[in-house]
Amino acid sequence: MELKQTNLFFDGRYKLTLLRRQLVMLFIGVIGCMMGTLPAIAQGDATATARMDARQIVVGDQVRLFLEVRHNPSSGRVEWAAIPDTFNSLEIVERGKIDTQMTGGFVTFKQRLVLTGFDSGLFKVPAFVFPVVTLSGQSYTVQTDSFALLVQTVAVDTTKAFRPIKGIMQVDWSWLDYIWYIAGGLVLVALAIVALVYYLRRKKPEPVIPQGPKETLQEHTLRLLAELESKGLWQKKQVKEYYVELTDIVRTYIEARFNTPALELTTDEILYKAQMHRDLQPYYALLTTILTTADLAKFAKAQPLPHEHTDAMDKAKQLVVSSTPAIVANPIDKV
Repeated sequence: MELKQTNLFFDGRYKLTLLRRQLVMLFIGVIGCMMGTLPAIAQGDATATARMDARQIVVGDQVRLFLEVRHNPSSGRVEWAAIPDTFNSLEIVERGKIDTQMTGGFVTFKQRLVLTGFDSGLFKVPAFVFPVVTLSGQSYTVQTDSFALLVQTVAVDTTKAFRPIKGIMQVDWSWLDYIWYIAGGLVLVALAIVALVYYLRRKKPEPVIPQGPKETLQEHTLRLLAELESKGLWQKKQVKEYYVELTDIVRTYIEARFNTPALELTTDEILYKAQMHRDLQPYYALLTTILTTADLAKFAKAQPLPHEHTDAMDKAKQLVVSSTPAIVANPIDKV
């Protein structure tokens, strides 16, 4: 009976000790969980992930690596990881732009990297570290997982000999192989013809502008003299201007009618040529009156009388009219 009571006493003490130990372990576990969750809460605003679309490639092939960082902008900022162009015998051949996406108050940054390898072997794609700076100035980092990439060579059967380069092989062809090209060409030709016909039908003929009868040299010169006379220059005390235009008209007529360079000659030279020129000699007196009166008004600052002005104009008209070549009628055939 006494032994039984002793066993019960030790059994109770053992159970109490075990219970106390369990409570202590539970308390330590709760504290540990709380301490473990505090950094997670403080650092839980930012996460970094990475994935690859293949884990093995052939030498020279490419694999895509996708990086993604999720962050709460209200708690701080994220700095993008410094990623070198080459690492562990792998090269980055293309860097995509960093895209930004807003979802439920969080910002997600994404970037695509294209990797390749030119050496065979098992290479490690390292974890990329992204610094995070909080609004209070504290900083921590988040990082992606690392990956192993197997770069293999092309299997070559060394037991077989090299095959020689084959020559050019002729390939049989039929016009049916080019049916779509022929049809396309015919359609283009048809469209060009339709467009040409449409253009020609819509194009309106240009109206024919009736042209009046051409002026003869004499008609043209007489018209210029009449226009000069209608200006009334000498009546407006513009005597010099009057004789400048008059002599220009007369000199131009002589040059065109008698084939004599009158515009470049002086008065004396024109009168000398008029004496020597068989066709121009009959008009020597008219030219002498016109050109001498004009020289007095232009160079000697003389003031010809009004009747001298009109006389010079009349003799210029007389020169033109009297030197008009005769029109020879065509002879009528006798029946």
